[in-house]
Amino acid sequence: MNIRSLTRGDGVVIGAAVLLFIASFLQLYSASGYDLDITAWDNLRDGLGIYMGGVIGGALIVVNRLLPQPRKVAGLDLGTVGAAFTILTAWSLFWTLVDVPEGGSAAAGLILGFLAALLLAAGAVAAPLVPALQAALIPAPRPAAPQPYGAQPPGGYGYPGAQQPQQPYGGQPQPGQPFGGQPQQAQQPQQQPTPAADFSPFWFAVPVARPLFAEDGSPTPIAELAPGTWYLAVEQRGPALVAQTQDGRRGVLQDTSGIQRG
Repeated sequence: MNIRSLTRGDGVVIGAAVLLFIASFLQLYSASGYDLDITAWDNLRDGLGIYMGGVIGGALIVVNRLLPQPRKVAGLDLGTVGAAFTILTAWSLFWTLVDVPEGGSAAAGLILGFLAALLLAAGAVAAPLVPALQAALIPAPRPAAPQPYGAQPPGGYGYPGAQQPQQPYGGQPQPGQPFGGQPQQAQQPQQQPTPAADFSPFWFAVPVARPLFAEDGSPTPIAELAPGTWYLAVEQRGPALVAQTQDGRRGVLQDTSGIQRG
């Protein structure tokens, strides 16, 4: 599980689920002249069926985000099942709030519970739709400046462009070298033509989970890039990037929209 894959929308869901759990222990109703100490746990229909139903729905959404690959229950995405639980909880608490027993009034447990359930359902539905809620909940640490991919060490003996060592005093001239002349410079290796557009490797992070495809064009993803994790872009292929994961695998990221450069 990668905790950095959580988004701001998941943070809203977590906060609302915690409030809903707290509200289940608060007083549901109040009546003038009576000391009512009724909470959701005095009736299992309210405690387990409504309040905990919303908390479980929020937990399913968060767990589905943390898993490397989405899970399905009866053919339905785990996050979709969780969102349905949160909506059902908000709907049930709304009518419980409207249909307060005669002579009584809603107390903190019912009011806070409804507001928390409403926020929980809104976060579950809006998280995949609102761009502001898709940003990473825990910002990834900025990486140190990477060594350019394939870079050579600084110039020295044996590297192109390095100064050749001087012939020691009294040394014998090389064959074909005039007596007393300076040693000939080693022939420089032929440089490869420079691409029209130079590319410098850089670190990047994706705003949402995106598949990484094999470099041979296979349609099956070889990995999934998770938000909040930094990856190294090593090559540009048109609008796509060749990315390298932390375990050394390389693949093509076809959707580069909205990526964050390090």
